[in-house]
Amino acid sequence: MNTDLGDYRKSYEKEELLESNISDNPMELFQKWFYEVDTKFNQDETNAMTISTFGLDGYPKSRVVLLKRYTYEGFIFYTNYHSEKGKAIEKNPNVCLSFFWNSAERQIIIKGKAEKIAENLSDGYFESRPRGSQLGALVSNQSEVIENRQVLEDKLLSLEKELEGKDVERPAFWGGYIVKPIEMEFWQGRPNRLHDRIRFKLQPDYNWKIDRLSP
Repeated sequence: MNTDLGDYRKSYEKEELLESNISDNPMELFQKWFYEVDTKFNQDETNAMTISTFGLDGYPKSRVVLLKRYTYEGFIFYTNYHSEKGKAIEKNPNVCLSFFWNSAERQIIIKGKAEKIAENLSDGYFESRPRGSQLGALVSNQSEVIENRQVLEDKLLSLEKELEGKDVERPAFWGGYIVKPIEMEFWQGRPNRLHDRIRFKLQPDYNWKIDRLSP
């Protein structure tokens, strides 16, 4: 197989990113961009983000998860703590998040440290999930090898009968992480591949240093 993709080209011309129209805090720029993408552009699942971790085998691994909340402190998502990503974070909490919003020709790359959020916050979010998603968290031993699809279907059916008429409690192995950023890069596509790249780096005094990077 030898497939040449050299002719796949696109000119980025929708927006610009200038120092004159950003704030001193990257979370405020993130909020602005997220709102714009969510309301002005035809983007599916604006909250979809890629998280990269260092696996137990030494290799980096990336996968898409859904951002469920963001604050000035960081970015929150939920998963099985015993999953491959959960085990990787436990060993090395240094992670990278990235958003790619092709409809707006924008990317955001975030370096930070992941840590578990308070149990009551995980409880609150778990209670807000659809019942099917609650049961799914109990059914799946995430990242473990299974024989076939039917194993999951049978386990779900059994659990539905067992818990019929009862509330589904959050399992201790499932909950949220917050990624607290130490560096955030905002990328806006521009013509002629001269893209705008603005980087925020957290300083020892907790202020952010702002730099423009060459594309």
